Amino acid sequence: MVTAAAPVAAAFDLAAHRGGRGLAPENSLAACRRALALGVATLELDLVASRDEVLLIGHDLELDPPKVRGSDGRWLAAPGPAVRTLDAGVLPRFDIGRLDPESRHAGQWPERVPVDGERMPTLAELAGLLEARGAASVRLDLETKLRPDRPDLAPSTERFAELLVGDLRRLSLVECSTVQSFDWRTLRAVRRLAPELPTACLTVRQRRLDNLADGYWTAGLLLAEHGNSVSRLVVAAGCRVWSPFHGELDPADVARARDLGLLVVPWTVNEPERMRELVAWGADGLITDHPNRLRVVLAELGMRLPPAFP
Repeated sequence: MVTAAAPVAAAFDLAAHRGGRGLAPENSLAACRRALALGVATLELDLVASRDEVLLIGHDLELDPPKVRGSDGRWLAAPGPAVRTLDAGVLPRFDIGRLDPESRHAGQWPERVPVDGERMPTLAELAGLLEARGAASVRLDLETKLRPDRPDLAPSTERFAELLVGDLRRLSLVECSTVQSFDWRTLRAVRRLAPELPTACLTVRQRRLDNLADGYWTAGLLLAEHGNSVSRLVVAAGCRVWSPFHGELDPADVARARDLGLLVVPWTVNEPERMRELVAWGADGLITDHPNRLRVVLAELGMRLPPAFP
């Protein structure tokens, strides 16, 4: 069995999910600016690829109507087009700065401040923001968005890894980055190209997605072949970090994972009481839509807070 490497970060990992989508438009530079000014250890962001193979920060493989307005200022009438069918130069026509107030999404994020004119940013634009803020200590947790059941929506796993590793090296972001995914094929490809780049295995066992069910999402690794232990499966996959859905976690899971040398960073934890519980169990970090709430909890517990970069 592969032994997990040393921890990526020594302090508690306060990670802003999609840049902190509870406070600002998800996966936007506005969200990253807000999170940096607040003070987070990590910016957790998603990556998608355009037709001309530019990686952009964004969650949805197909443009999602409640989140996206066209050049006419109206929210899209139907899902799509797929990001993979559009060149990067076309995507700035779409505004991601405000939610459709008639959608269910709008009611989910009452604290979010809209920022009209926000577009899907590139990694280069993110690197520029980090440099301008002097935020060299802030880590990036970059999720590759692709689906083994929809290969038409993204480059091949090998090509996605090549694009990502190339960008991170060109922008001098390798040392501050972790790559995570539900599709572990990408993580395997990333490690072949850049063994120094840590990877995080995302897991979920829900009706909408169970990425541990049959090896389809886990690069052929089967849970049954590892004693039905998710943490042992993650170690076998070569990940340094295990990021499970927090609702599927209990204290014994955390203890077993840490005994195997893994860092445990659950997602997406938004309620203060649950935050306190997971910290007490020994989680090494939390991914949250509301980094402001997690800062309050960590301060109450007397834990060190990450610096702010206003």
